[in-house]
Amino acid sequence: MAAPRRDTRGIVDAPELFTRVRFRRRTPAAPLRPYVEHYWLIDWDLSEPYATHVVPHPCVNLVLQRYADRPAFGEVAGVGLELFSQKLVGRGRVCGVQFRPGGFRPFAPERPVTDWTDRRLPLATVFGGVDVAPAGAGAAAAVLGPDDEDARVAALDAFLTPLLRAEPRILAQADLAMGLADRIRTDRTIRRVADFARAEGLSVRALQRLFAGYVGVSPKWVLLRYRVHEALERAASGGEVDWPALAAELGYSDQAHLIRDVTATVGVPPTAYAR
Repeated sequence: MAAPRRDTRGIVDAPELFTRVRFRRRTPAAPLRPYVEHYWLIDWDLSEPYATHVVPHPCVNLVLQRYADRPAFGEVAGVGLELFSQKLVGRGRVCGVQFRPGGFRPFAPERPVTDWTDRRLPLATVFGGVDVAPAGAGAAAAVLGPDDEDARVAALDAFLTPLLRAEPRILAQADLAMGLADRIRTDRTIRRVADFARAEGLSVRALQRLFAGYVGVSPKWVLLRYRVHEALERAASGGEVDWPALAAELGYSDQAHLIRDVTATVGVPPTAYAR
């Protein structure tokens, strides 16, 4: 299994953020790796408040958090549809789990992933079959308490592994959804959902049902979000961007459609974002 990815796609002004916080990605235990992209760990000790912004991936995250003004707590964050912002103040620590697109359902198999989309819910609400204490403040304290980073990773492994309890049918569908979502992410030739479904031997409706149940958003939304991530990364690269050429490369009919999607996502046109 590959090491955690190194790109910063989705993190707005990542270089500035990394001067304010200590950010790391870690690999989960082997049984979890087919479903978990990586763990992400953040610690900060700030003399003044700082707001961080993220353009979400089509992924569910499990987030264990401790801020200076409140006890440790945990929640499941479904796929975010809008720009996510978080104000960091004083000292704090977050340990997160980013599931692969399509990889969360085996940990909460009773409900479709659309039930969590654009919502942040307590762990005990999502993992209904798990005892409330380990799924709530107890789990958060166990993971966030150790100063040793390896101990935090081991605590995440210990919490997640028993939750991987889905039956073979769910696991097979999750594998299919993860594979299809990864193809959308990596294959630049995919331009239209109908063509993609046909190439995969599925009807558009069957593909949409699969993504609703296992990814949490539609295949079209996933396609558009990965296009926006690519455009934002190019905009932030510091070099001159040929926007008409990039629009064509990403499958847009014209530059205006690319600018519209980027502006709708981050609130400013790509040239302003680059500045």
